[in-house]
Amino acid sequence: MEDPGQLKDEGNKYFQANDYENAIKSYSKALKLTKDKALQAVLYRNRAACFLKKESYAQVASDASRAIDIDPADIKALYRRSQALEKLGKLDQAFKDIQRCATIEPRNKNFLESLRRLGANIQEKLKIQFSTDARVQKMFEILLDENSEKETREKAANNLIVLGREEAGAERIFQNNGLPLLVRLIETKNPELILAAVRTLSGMCTGHKARATAILHMLGIDNICMWMSIDHEEISLAVHHLLQTITDSLTGEGKREEHGKEDALVLDTKKDLRKITMYLLDMLPSKKVSGRGRDHALNLLNKNVPRKDQRNPDNSRTLFVIDNGLKKILKLAGQIPDMPNCLPLTENTQLTASVLLNKLYDDLRSDPERENFRHICEEYIQSKIDPKDMDKTLHAIQVVSGVLQGPFDLGNQLLGMKGVMEMMVALCGSDREIDQLVAVEALIHAATKLSRATFIITNGISLLKEIYKKTKNEKIKIRALVGLCKLGSAGGTDYGLRQFAEGSTEKLAKQCRKWLCNPAIDARTRKWAIEGLAYLTLDADVKDDFVEDEPAMQAMFELSKSSDKTILYSVASVLVNCTNSYDVKEIIPELVQLAKFSKQHVPEQHPKDKKDFVEKRVKRLVKAGVTSVLVCMVKADSAILTDQTKELLARVFLALCEDPKDRGTIVAQGGGKALIPLALEGTETGKIRASHALAKIAAVSNPDIAFPGERVYEVVRPLVSLLNTERDGLQNFEALRGLTNFSGKSDKLRLKIIKEKAMPEIENYMFENHDQLRQAATECMCNLVVNKEVQERFLADGNDRLKLVVLLCGEDDDIVQNAAAGALAMLTAAQKQLCHKLTQVTTQWLEILQRLCLHDRPDVQYRGLVIVHNLIHADQELAKKLVESEMLEILTVIGKQEDNPSRQHVLKVARDCLIKFMDYGLIKPVSQP
Repeated sequence: MEDPGQLKDEGNKYFQANDYENAIKSYSKALKLTKDKALQAVLYRNRAACFLKKESYAQVASDASRAIDIDPADIKALYRRSQALEKLGKLDQAFKDIQRCATIEPRNKNFLESLRRLGANIQEKLKIQFSTDARVQKMFEILLDENSEKETREKAANNLIVLGREEAGAERIFQNNGLPLLVRLIETKNPELILAAVRTLSGMCTGHKARATAILHMLGIDNICMWMSIDHEEISLAVHHLLQTITDSLTGEGKREEHGKEDALVLDTKKDLRKITMYLLDMLPSKKVSGRGRDHALNLLNKNVPRKDQRNPDNSRTLFVIDNGLKKILKLAGQIPDMPNCLPLTENTQLTASVLLNKLYDDLRSDPERENFRHICEEYIQSKIDPKDMDKTLHAIQVVSGVLQGPFDLGNQLLGMKGVMEMMVALCGSDREIDQLVAVEALIHAATKLSRATFIITNGISLLKEIYKKTKNEKIKIRALVGLCKLGSAGGTDYGLRQFAEGSTEKLAKQCRKWLCNPAIDARTRKWAIEGLAYLTLDADVKDDFVEDEPAMQAMFELSKSSDKTILYSVASVLVNCTNSYDVKEIIPELVQLAKFSKQHVPEQHPKDKKDFVEKRVKRLVKAGVTSVLVCMVKADSAILTDQTKELLARVFLALCEDPKDRGTIVAQGGGKALIPLALEGTETGKIRASHALAKIAAVSNPDIAFPGERVYEVVRPLVSLLNTERDGLQNFEALRGLTNFSGKSDKLRLKIIKEKAMPEIENYMFENHDQLRQAATECMCNLVVNKEVQERFLADGNDRLKLVVLLCGEDDDIVQNAAAGALAMLTAAQKQLCHKLTQVTTQWLEILQRLCLHDRPDVQYRGLVIVHNLIHADQELAKKLVESEMLEILTVIGKQEDNPSRQHVLKVARDCLIKFMDYGLIKPVSQP
């Protein structure tokens, strides 16, 4: 068994070596093993010192208190607790502790200074508190006084919002009976006052679990949901934000980053979170809720119910929603906007419901859970199919349509239910417009997979053609056309798998473009034209015609900027197809020959899918202003902007960034800023594509212009994520170039690159066999060595970093040699110890330096001479070694050369070296005759 005394000594050694983690472990072990009260007091006191260094102030206060409980006169424990309490904002308690310290040691200057400072801080805090209380009271008086001038009320409302965002202000509002006054503001029914109150409440709830819980209980979740239900865009959105803030605070996700400010109370928030979820689910089928309110309820469920990390095994929130609300979501998905008893909806409601169904289904962990989900859906649909009641049956088909837009595999299973497909075909032949609309849309959604499309090609294509020819209703005609478009593109980009006769696809596309450009047709119907083009643009002739049609492009761009976000995926798909930024399988010639020999189908590339055609299309899109459209799409604050849509947008951005000449335009239109969220959130493929696009921009742009302000620091992580052997060489290279550009900008950026653990990866690429990767990595290191932390890593024992840089100076590659020599010149200038270390890491050091000093390129030669200059100035012994070698002759030859403006900097360094030799007395000046 280990000895507690030895463990204490071990902990002390770790503490002196600044290894606080291991020190804490040693003290904790000792505490478990000893029952000696005096030793326990010392251990608690010492562990408190470790926590103080780690800025874990709540733990400092806890350990110091335990030491004081054993020995009330433990002055070190009292002082440490005082420091911790001050950091935690508990000034009055900190003052009491330091007062006791000063009583025990009245002549200690530290204690007296702390006592004075804390006294002054408490007085200042009280002064602010009283003035804040008065300000809060005054603001409420102005806001609740109907006779106040409009300008005065607006100013008071804005001040209240600002105050609510500050910790001290939020606490004063809360403590001074502010909540009932805020509720009174909401009850005035004045939109400006309601907004001010709701935004103030959001600020008060941010990052504070206890206050958020109290506010939730005092306001009541029923009232909050009622306020969110109203048909006022700004108010509904503000209440949605308030409810999200409360949820974040309850789950701990919105926690403010303040060292050591751990919650004093451990609150069980599961009950409150379930209650919020139940109320949101109840909003979905309620007729009292506005379309906007319903959208916000769906967005909150989309964001907060499914797991964010699939590694977390707890999907209880999803299971709770399925058991208590799946039928409510299905009812919403099955709404038919043109029917008289339809719930209030926006153009985004039903697709958002489909997205929620998809997220819930994806969040299930086992087959029994998925089986239960399917069973509830089937039961619901079965209860609605009634041949005698066409409206009920229509609702059932619309539900299937909604599920097909969400979890598609489940939708396919529902299509196989008895009577579903038959009802869809029967509805297509109905005389009622609404029946045909619902049936045709369901057929379109059912034809997403090639296998399913093949079934419909044989069974339903004639039906769609007949509807298209016979109907005079534009709404139905356009939907039937989209169905034909979708079926016509079932072969994807494979030129040899065209479903329709030559020229038919172009005719369909022409009709879609015509509808798209017709402002007389309602936006909801024109949206279907884009849906059709999303499939037809897989054909290279169609995409070429589309980018040549400026009015059609601009009409699509305008629709994508509208409030209808259901269009996002279709627009993104059209752009991916036009830029050829989808994945293409590499065609291996040997396998093609084998396939031909065995009479198998061989994928064919369309002549217009070749590189020069793609480049022309990209140029036309950039010129037409596609970047600003993509930026607008990325900003969409809706669950409809799914990870899959984000991936498509990232693919388009990467294609646009291909030509360095276009990158300036992309940055000017906000592309750099828009790429950051795409690189940080979404599918793995999407994040990689967005990160690569950022790397392309970062490699050639001025960071201050491309990513102004603090935004530049957010770009570092995506770039570092590309330094990975799983990424291709081009991604590695452009990420290194981007980091090189950043690391040359400021020390703060260099620190950020180091913090993101890029150093080991950059060093690995310095060993690479690939010339360009090695060049880029060495140039990046050349910029990083300016940082002190990097220099310390070179100084540390037990690594070959310096040796690697010295050996790279001897490479034949001029670019690598130049960058390595630059790094070595800066390292030896900054740290004299490295000058000594350089001569010990390899026996070839002198030969390498001589080669640098004799280099043909003046910039490489200059860097070599600077390294020699640094060695000479570092130590006389090093200078002596150089004098005894051929280096003296090299320096003499260079120093004697005639003055030359283009080489003057080289000559000056060589002459400075010779002068230093003379100062040391190692050489004598040549005597004049």
